[in-house]
Amino acid sequence: MLKADYFSHTLIFKQPGGTSRGVLKEKKIWIVTVWNEEYPEVKGIGECNPLVGLSIDDVPEFEDKLKWTCAHINRFTDEDVLAEELKFFPSLFFGIEMALLDLRNGGKQIYFPISPFVKYKQPIKINGLIWMGEKEFMLKQIRQKLENGFSCIKLKIGAIDFWDEIELLKGIRDKYSEEELELRVDANGAFSVEDAQNKLEILSQMDLHSIEQPIKAGQVIDMQKLCEVTPLDIALDEELIGVIELKEKRKLLETVLPQYIILKPSLIGGFRGTREWISVAGELGIPWWITSALESNIGLNAIAQFTSTFNNPLPQGLGTGQLYTNNFDSKLELRGEWLYWMG
Repeated sequence: MLKADYFSHTLIFKQPGGTSRGVLKEKKIWIVTVWNEEYPEVKGIGECNPLVGLSIDDVPEFEDKLKWTCAHINRFTDEDVLAEELKFFPSLFFGIEMALLDLRNGGKQIYFPISPFVKYKQPIKINGLIWMGEKEFMLKQIRQKLENGFSCIKLKIGAIDFWDEIELLKGIRDKYSEEELELRVDANGAFSVEDAQNKLEILSQMDLHSIEQPIKAGQVIDMQKLCEVTPLDIALDEELIGVIELKEKRKLLETVLPQYIILKPSLIGGFRGTREWISVAGELGIPWWITSALESNIGLNAIAQFTSTFNNPLPQGLGTGQLYTNNFDSKLELRGEWLYWMG
């Protein structure tokens, strides 16, 4: 018989993280443990990480659902049953999915023992993340990432003056060519439908790699029109949240035909949901990369191991392990733009 339990943990940011949706100073997560009564010393661990204002399971009844799921854990050893029960609680599903996987592999936080990341200590190339803020603050972050050897950086845009952001990007491009430094930007849906095309035209002159979610999610036809004529490659991010059934995923990607999609397991139903998106994207020839969603080191470790199983050559968005003052101990180590597993 399986047993399960959980506890909450509030992660504290070392410095506030600015996005177009506001400034983050702390975030609450839930850590799940699962074990077999006969071998209580071996525990699988997982992380439930609903994002406030973004996850579809950012709801008042989240913890009640988590408590109920832990109390009835033996109902959910079949993943299909678990996925159906928790289809509207993607981060909760992910935490349970993660814990059960860890338990099956011996409870050592080795979720994918055959991944090159774990088996051969093969590092994963990641992008450097630049948070929104005053111009000088953003410049300081950029200088730091470049000094640390990053060849791909992602800037959050949409919170300060657009022309200040253009000046920032132009300043980077004056020093570093497209070949020397890949630039990604993430608008988090900050542009209006009316001015998005014009802003994309201006941004495209900065030799950017791509822009994430230029307009708010849910405007599918407007996004489809943008992707059709955009001078700058568009990556869907928030647009994928809440799209649950496989046929809905296929319909969305067939309709919009984005240049990229970005996959955050906590927001889209864990490893299972992520695999479905990858499968559909593969059928349509749409490239993708995986991004952590402000998990602690527990979730980040699992996501990195999973990501490595695909041998995707693009820089991945897994650089969030050093954000917090009270993170959990980790077998992850960041050396420049390379993430290593040190187990």
